[in-house]
Amino acid sequence: MEKTWILIANGERARCFERAPDHALTELTDFVFPRASLAGLAEGGDLTGAAGKGHGRTGHAGTQFEPKTQLDDKARANFARQLADYLNESVGSQRCSALVLITSSQMLGEIKPCLSSAAQKALRRSVTSDLTQFTGPELKKRVDRALELPD
Repeated sequence: MEKTWILIANGERARCFERAPDHALTELTDFVFPRASLAGLAEGGDLTGAAGKGHGRTGHAGTQFEPKTQLDDKARANFARQLADYLNESVGSQRCSALVLITSSQMLGEIKPCLSSAAQKALRRSVTSDLTQFTGPELKKRVDRALELPD
């Protein structure tokens, strides 16, 4: 029998569940995007190139703002890589044999390229949806509905 793991994720949080044959979900782990430490760095920590004001090469006393998205995008890509590493290791150690990803479209695009070939073979379904805020019976109902949708 296949042991199916379902990763539910968005850019802020991820939760991994094991789905039983009766479709019950057991939460295995919870990941949270490290936003608090990121905010501390951007506000005055020692992170070169962090968002904020500085003097550009314009030759005048103006200010230049670097886009905050560079820092967020890098951190979010690292978060996606952390999730993919967890799934890769789990498939590699045979703790699960099938994977389902139910994630926001941005995270799906970040996670899938980071999956190992074994994890890609174990991937049964990818669904674009953000279910991270749901729990209990409502989560189960929404996961069941998401998995019924055509590919």
